[in-house]
Amino acid sequence: MEARQFALKVLYQVNEEEAYANIALDKAFSQFQLADPRDKGLATELVYGCIKYKGHLDWVINKFAKPQVNKMAPWIRNIIRLGLYQIMFLDKVPVSAAINESVKLAKKFGHQGTVKFVNGVLRNIERNRQKINYPTLEEEPVQHISIVYSFPIWLVERWIGEFGVENTVKLCVFFNNPSPLWIRTNTLRTSREVLKKSLEIQKINCQESMKNPEGLRIIGNVDIGRIEEFKAGLFTVQDESSMLVSHILSPRAGLRILDVCSGPGGKTSHLAQLMNNEGEILAFDVHEHRLELIRETCERLGITIVKTVLQDARAATQVVLEQVDAVLVDAPCSGLGVLGRRPDARWRKKPKDIGELVHIQKEILKEASRLVKPGGTLVYSTCTITQEENFNVINDFLKDNPDFSLDTNLPKHLPYSTNEGQEGWIQFLPFSHNMDGFFIARMQRN
Repeated sequence: MEARQFALKVLYQVNEEEAYANIALDKAFSQFQLADPRDKGLATELVYGCIKYKGHLDWVINKFAKPQVNKMAPWIRNIIRLGLYQIMFLDKVPVSAAINESVKLAKKFGHQGTVKFVNGVLRNIERNRQKINYPTLEEEPVQHISIVYSFPIWLVERWIGEFGVENTVKLCVFFNNPSPLWIRTNTLRTSREVLKKSLEIQKINCQESMKNPEGLRIIGNVDIGRIEEFKAGLFTVQDESSMLVSHILSPRAGLRILDVCSGPGGKTSHLAQLMNNEGEILAFDVHEHRLELIRETCERLGITIVKTVLQDARAATQVVLEQVDAVLVDAPCSGLGVLGRRPDARWRKKPKDIGELVHIQKEILKEASRLVKPGGTLVYSTCTITQEENFNVINDFLKDNPDFSLDTNLPKHLPYSTNEGQEGWIQFLPFSHNMDGFFIARMQRN
């Protein structure tokens, strides 16, 4: 299958059938064979690019087309988006190729009238592209950022209110750029230095993380699953921000730890690694397939201290009858700190989602806290940057639970800026730390 037709099929599933982009893309790669295997990168770029910039593309299309995008036949609007993305964002694709290939797709997925429509719209936009007047940042900052950087209005308004216009632009740029690929060295079996040398011998370029001792950034396109070091359990894939959560919990060998929202297991296996695979970790999740991912990861990494339990974290005390040394609550959240890794998430999220999630987060934290021993540790983390899901949840919890307090003795080697971390919590922000947005708070039971 040709790369553009492949991308169109995935875009249809995501935009029209509400499939998740990463799952739909992986499934398509397993179902369909590209005519040229070298086009895998192009197909991926077309899918993720069209999804990220859907708001921008639709705004431009609506300037030149009648009917408007939401009134077009579903296959046709996605064909036009696909063609326009190539014209506006892919310098290496000739405009003529972008238009001609879109016309071919219209012949396959439309009729003669829609073929002329697709051709006419794309050629009209190309002829007049330099004349498009976008709202200015100075006069209409919300509209400008929403259209140019392709984010929903409500999210732009929220970020401007919290972070200001300049930092909102930086956030959008960060999330629109390709997300780096990070791996975590399995120090149970090797060191970062040895792993780095082994990968570089195979012409896989790596860059050491300055923010945690196991992290390596892979430079360039690499099929992780085919690397022998991956198969041998010398490393696993985990984002740089995510690795910091386990370090802030600071587990020791021999402890008994509960990870109440553990799937797919990155933090769980990291905790075990930091415990030198000595002690016990109870890993809860409400989805069996996520527990299976944990088991697969632990087996590959040689980790034996993790016990998986199919259980809702809001009822943890029903199955754990003794208090533990530490509890990790990596809570379900809006994910607004990792939008670069989830291109479709910006269009799925709604303002009401945040309030609903806060309710769940508070329930989980309340239940999990009951299982912390006196003197034990409770860590709460999210991959979001909203006040409500982070500081507010912790502040409300501490008001209701005076036997807990923020633990200001956080590990000294982590990348805090100014006085961050000294309060017992840290909010990583893309425009401050150049990494995904994460919130981590460490509390102690008095």
